[in-house]
Amino acid sequence: MTVSKRRRGLSVASALLGSVLVLSACSGGDEASGNDGDDTSQAKVDEAAAKKTSEAQIKITPKDGADNASINSTGVTVSKGTLTEVKMTTADGKAVEGQISADKTSWKPSAQLERATTYKISVTAEDAKGLEAHENASFSTLSPDNSFLGYFTPEDGSTVGVGMPVSLNFDKAITNKADVQKGVTVTSSSGQEVACHWFNDRRMDCRPEDYWQENSTVTLKLALDGVEGADGVYGVQQKTVTFKIGRNQVSYVDANTKQMKVTQDGKVVKTIPISAGSPENKTYEGVMVMSEMFKETRMNGATVGFTDDDGKGEYDIKDVPHAIRLTSSGTFIHGNYWGADSVFGNVNTSHGCIGLNDTKGANDKGTEAYWFYSNSIVGDVVVVENTGDKKVAPDNGLNGWNMNWADWKAGSAV
Repeated sequence: MTVSKRRRGLSVASALLGSVLVLSACSGGDEASGNDGDDTSQAKVDEAAAKKTSEAQIKITPKDGADNASINSTGVTVSKGTLTEVKMTTADGKAVEGQISADKTSWKPSAQLERATTYKISVTAEDAKGLEAHENASFSTLSPDNSFLGYFTPEDGSTVGVGMPVSLNFDKAITNKADVQKGVTVTSSSGQEVACHWFNDRRMDCRPEDYWQENSTVTLKLALDGVEGADGVYGVQQKTVTFKIGRNQVSYVDANTKQMKVTQDGKVVKTIPISAGSPENKTYEGVMVMSEMFKETRMNGATVGFTDDDGKGEYDIKDVPHAIRLTSSGTFIHGNYWGADSVFGNVNTSHGCIGLNDTKGANDKGTEAYWFYSNSIVGDVVVVENTGDKKVAPDNGLNGWNMNWADWKAGSAV
């Protein structure tokens, strides 16, 4: 009886021990199994898995989850492999065009991204063995409230007169002027020194001491991406703009003699009779730069403060021909078809503009106004003298030439 119980106890113990050995073999390593060469070991499994993993390493900029991301610096790169597919879309599924580089190691969008937009990127690459790697990211770009733009004059690729400054107008007030100015570079193929001047917290103009040299090329570089212009407000522009300086044309208006001498390269090429501002409405004196040109435009006195007792404009001409803007406050040099021919060269009758003899419709090639308009370009200079009025303010239009070089440079933040 005792022996039988003992044998049954040993049997149970043996069975329990066997169970422990089985469990140990499933959860332990080679030492527990007693088989050092077992290919089912975790180490072997990990090693085999590693051999099947692609060596290609993908990097997406900006990082996944980024907020207030740049609209210029998005891109994908890969090392130890090549890109096979890159898909970028907006959050609502609109595709973003892009290009994989010739060596298939990088990708970037074809155009600048939009502000305040969420984008998604999905990337596939493969290594030398053809094993694929995948990476995904989602990010949001800077909002308009957290970014600033600089609207510049003149346009990229344009040809302008020798008086055209580079003028930047920012859509947000700039408090970190020095940092922003350091992100703006203006150079000329002529080698002229260029200095920038802040008129206020939104406008900065850049020019040389004297007019640009004719036939030179001016380059504007904006490296403002990521530059903090004000607290929490960052630039987003990264671009290069070039424009050509044309022939040197400067016209001299004498309100006393009522004549305008048009010079090119310092030589008078034409003398044109004019009618300047009347004694009651004198024309500004000083150096003025052509900023806009209109074959025909409407001029309403009410928009510049010339009104009758009923509040309506003292004049309202809907088809003023050959109009060229000289100030932002409304000074033009333009054709005049409503005045008698005898006025020009003899009497100053305007409300402050400079009038040239013209005909209605702006198509008469024989008029003085037609010739002047046809032979002018934006950026040409008009110097007005002997009107008896004050000198035009440097920030009234593109007229910084009315400030001496020392004062101009004193307005730099750098």
